[in-house]
Amino acid sequence: MNLLLKKLKTLLKCDFFFYLLLLFSIIFSVYRVNNYEFVKLESSENYNIFVTNYKIDGDYLRLEGTIDKVKVIATYYINSCEEQQYLMKNILFGTLLEISGEVKEASSSSIPNGFDYKTYLMRDNVFNIIEIDKITLLKQSDNIFYKIKNMAYKRALDFSNPTYIYAFILGKTNYIDSNINQSYLQNGITHLFALSGLHVSIFALIIINLLKVFKIKEVFRIFITFIMLLLFSFITGSSPSILRATLLFFLIGINKYFRFDLKTENVLIISLFILLLIRPSDVYNVGFQLSYIITFFLILCNKYFNNKNKLTVLFLISVLSFVSSFPLVVNLNNEVNVFSIINNIFFVPYVTYIVFPLTILTFIFPFFLFFLNIVTNVMEYASQFFKTFSISIIFRDINIYLVFIYYFCLFFLIKCKKKSLLFVNILIILYLKLYNYFDKNIYIYFLDVGQGDSTLILTKNKKSIVIDTGGKINFEKEKWAIRNNNFSLCEDVLISFYKSIGIEKINYLILTHGDADHMGESICLVNNFDVEKVILNNGEYNNLELELINVLNEKGIPYYQNIKELVVEDIKFYSLNNKLYDNENDNSIVLFSEINNYKLLLMGDASVFVEKDLIEKYNLEDIYILKVGHHGSKTSTSEEFIDETKPKYGIISVGKDNRYNHPSNTVLKLLDKSNVFRTDIDGSIVFKFYKSRLKINTCPP
Repeated sequence: MNLLLKKLKTLLKCDFFFYLLLLFSIIFSVYRVNNYEFVKLESSENYNIFVTNYKIDGDYLRLEGTIDKVKVIATYYINSCEEQQYLMKNILFGTLLEISGEVKEASSSSIPNGFDYKTYLMRDNVFNIIEIDKITLLKQSDNIFYKIKNMAYKRALDFSNPTYIYAFILGKTNYIDSNINQSYLQNGITHLFALSGLHVSIFALIIINLLKVFKIKEVFRIFITFIMLLLFSFITGSSPSILRATLLFFLIGINKYFRFDLKTENVLIISLFILLLIRPSDVYNVGFQLSYIITFFLILCNKYFNNKNKLTVLFLISVLSFVSSFPLVVNLNNEVNVFSIINNIFFVPYVTYIVFPLTILTFIFPFFLFFLNIVTNVMEYASQFFKTFSISIIFRDINIYLVFIYYFCLFFLIKCKKKSLLFVNILIILYLKLYNYFDKNIYIYFLDVGQGDSTLILTKNKKSIVIDTGGKINFEKEKWAIRNNNFSLCEDVLISFYKSIGIEKINYLILTHGDADHMGESICLVNNFDVEKVILNNGEYNNLELELINVLNEKGIPYYQNIKELVVEDIKFYSLNNKLYDNENDNSIVLFSEINNYKLLLMGDASVFVEKDLIEKYNLEDIYILKVGHHGSKTSTSEEFIDETKPKYGIISVGKDNRYNHPSNTVLKLLDKSNVFRTDIDGSIVFKFYKSRLKINTCPP
């Protein structure tokens, strides 16, 4: 027995054992998650759902829970203010509801590098989404923990200004103003408003000191604090960062009390192993990844912080947090603010030692709300001020292999002082920034923007030509998939996609005509990117175009109307439709180009009348890629036009289950000899031209 204990102690002092445990934990968790058994709910008129989480946002209710131990998400659209009030009062954590509705399947991302909702849910072992038709309250929970959780939420919402009570006590940022939240994001300090190890440490310190007052023994202080932290974790939603900090606090306390003499980084690995054993899906959670990676590297560098003043230590911690989180932040936002290192020097201690403790105090003693409002107002003003000095750099997505190489080099740079590895990490960062300059392929992206149009062309040297921006997406038939009252096609889809492929500037923004489904997001793009030139169609300007022109004039961006030719590097674009018609659709810009001997024709919303004029005026034979006019409407794409152009590929940009019944069956029959791609079926379509070859991809594949 003694020999066994001796060998165990020897093993626990071996760093290599813990790194193997780390590798095993990650690989085994990935394997478990990717092999979750698909469980489909049996067809039924009614389901009883036990609510574990809920969100009411305007006319939208989102439930998370279990039906016969199967995890589900259910959505319901509230019909009246009275019903909203009833649901807000009666739906609580632990509530049992009877619901009826249709079981759906989540949608995959139809934009390259976009958020894949289906994969996201499957990794959390959720395979069923229910679109609720009817909802009935059966029973409130008798569970003491759910009662405490419901009481905490009710108390937070009882405050006249619950914004930061809700954020710091319950881990919900719903009430933070969108502009303020955007400034936090730009400043790189949003991590301070997501409950994390920082908040757990402060909470634990408060409990430990209170228990010391009552002279409770150390081992009991550890266990009592651990239980209180578990309760805190349960109330705030059990985020990975909270659980990591809670478990780490307990294991470090046990390690110290029983004198196991384990290194702190090895204790951290044990906590990771335990957490992934219980919740393997956390391996894909960005909060989990950031929490463990930053904490791991901070622990490794802890010895370098000795004998340094507090300001220097704070600066070093901020730099190390920035460096260690860099690949994950890039893949999350495709943008990093260099000044976030400086910003955190002010905001971290301010939130840690003033805002968060005062929030806890206010939650217990509400009369402190006046002082909390003052310090949070200072924080908001400071964030808006610091935002003006932000220097944001856009990086394209990093593939998983480069992420591993980056962290491998960073680890040995710190652990073994292999300074030469710093050069490798610098090369990776430079590669990400300069990749587009080495990629000499030409790309055309026909993006799925619902019932609208948006095309992006990237030249060899990555000059960007955006043709139309899309407008409002039709969600009427996809309510079950995802709903966000603040959803923006521009901010949540277009900007994210452009950044993910490394675009910082739009060289040409071409708007085929003034309808909202083609130019509805143009002002948003102009406000978020450096746009060099804007090209508008023939005819009088409508209200949307005039609104855009006002913004262009304010920013000093030149705009042109009715151009005939555009040369971008070695690609020539010809505007074929120069005749003035009596409607906006027929005045659409019709673009023709030839890329690597492949003919491209983009029709906008031009009708059969324009098509007739075009084939009389130009030689349009053997078009390789035809962007079909007006979303495949029967008012466009005549038989005569198809016979003349003989397109190899036909692209139809159209919304799923749209109310116009686009595309027309007549148009589809006319295109039966072409290879037709539709954004409502195929998602986004990508044409990649390299030398004399062409590759076509769809998203999802």
